[in-house]
Amino acid sequence: MNAQTERLTLQGPAGAIEAVRDAATTPDGAAPRGVAIIAHPHPLFGGTMDNKVVQTLARAFVQCGWTAVRFNFRGVGGTAGVHDEGRGERDDLLAVVEQVAPAAEGQRIALAGFSFGAFVTSHALAELWPQGRVDQTVLVGTAASRFNVAPVPTDAHARTLVLHGEADDTVPLAAVMDWARPQILPVTVIPAVGHFFHGQLPLLKTLVVRHLQAGG
Repeated sequence: MNAQTERLTLQGPAGAIEAVRDAATTPDGAAPRGVAIIAHPHPLFGGTMDNKVVQTLARAFVQCGWTAVRFNFRGVGGTAGVHDEGRGERDDLLAVVEQVAPAAEGQRIALAGFSFGAFVTSHALAELWPQGRVDQTVLVGTAASRFNVAPVPTDAHARTLVLHGEADDTVPLAAVMDWARPQILPVTVIPAVGHFFHGQLPLLKTLVVRHLQAGG
């Protein structure tokens, strides 16, 4: 994605995990704000870490001073294993977090995901939030009509951005509202936009950057 993109081979429960790390943009050598781990859409429908929405999320985090790590779920690209309907994929995500931002180092982390990746991220957030290290969460096109998306911890709401296209015909907006409503969790709806944000990736990036900058 930029001159400071680094290819990684990490280790997960099912074997090797293929990943890419993009260096943060920081002023005059300042330390990154933390590490953002970004999860891709459904592996059985062509989802990879090179998905355009996933890359857009990475660019937003990098611009805001975060190191961004994208990775392929099990069975995708150079990552070992086979699709596990979200369970093993959550374990993959947690393994990536522990290797790129070890808990023992106390590094701040952000979590982000698109579609199936947002569903997996929701369960990783439920596990990681009690550690007190998660600063920001971004969920885009959350696959609430297809999977049991975990609720966002109440005290994480202010640091969570949920984005959804009004015209999403893969995951209907109504399904996301049904998930968010019992939590009183705000959802940012983008008018006339579909699931993959065709033609509106710059707007997606702008909204994520705005959220990350507001989060301090």
